[in-house]
Amino acid sequence: MLKKTIFAAAIAVLAFAQGAKAQTNLQTFYDFGHGRNHFTTTLEGFYNDNWGNTFFFIDYDYNKKDKDGVNQAPSGSYMEIARCFNFWQNTGLAPLSLQAEYNGLVGVNQNFLFGLDYFLHNANFSNTFNFKVLYKTFSAGATSDIPVQFTFVWGMQDLFGVKGLRFSGFADIWGENVVNFAEELNPLNFIQDKFVFISEPQLWYAVGQHFGVPNLSIGGEVELSINFAGYHGFYARPCIGTKWVF
Repeated sequence: MLKKTIFAAAIAVLAFAQGAKAQTNLQTFYDFGHGRNHFTTTLEGFYNDNWGNTFFFIDYDYNKKDKDGVNQAPSGSYMEIARCFNFWQNTGLAPLSLQAEYNGLVGVNQNFLFGLDYFLHNANFSNTFNFKVLYKTFSAGATSDIPVQFTFVWGMQDLFGVKGLRFSGFADIWGENVVNFAEELNPLNFIQDKFVFISEPQLWYAVGQHFGVPNLSIGGEVELSINFAGYHGFYARPCIGTKWVF
């Protein structure tokens, strides 16, 4: 998967809606995409209050192997925290928030983002949608002709009327001057790209509801990307996983 861990790029906040219940969850994925075959864990939290909401996650990718190919340790860590400020929650401007975000990849780079979040939902908050427009800074020599990121975040609970079936995810697109392999991991053939796109749709089913453990879900996601993390063009990388809500 490597969605947020050792890639030299920042991705979107996979946040819950402002009206959703605060929670912390742990996701464990096995990435069986080409060249991957490793585990990733994501500790994720969302908390709301009278001033807005806070979202964070910390990723670890378990891909450091010894000479015999045996996994020994995490190979990298990526952390992201975003704060939406909304002091006008009881007014007609309630759907609109100010957002500040920080993300960092250990030993590689960090980004600060600032902008607006607009939130839509149905009557009972079972279907939610966020649209974000963010100004994005870059470090470690990275540059952008258009340093703007557009983020779309969605969540659909009890999909198709199936209790416990959730479809969620995000899509990011931002301007960045990146040099990618024109062919997969071909060190002799590079191409200059001007933008990056990544989306990670997830499907979860609360299987634990059938045996008294509603905290447990099973499912997975597909990483869909264009010009992301050194790879020119489009890639689709699937993984399976579990989620435990604390």
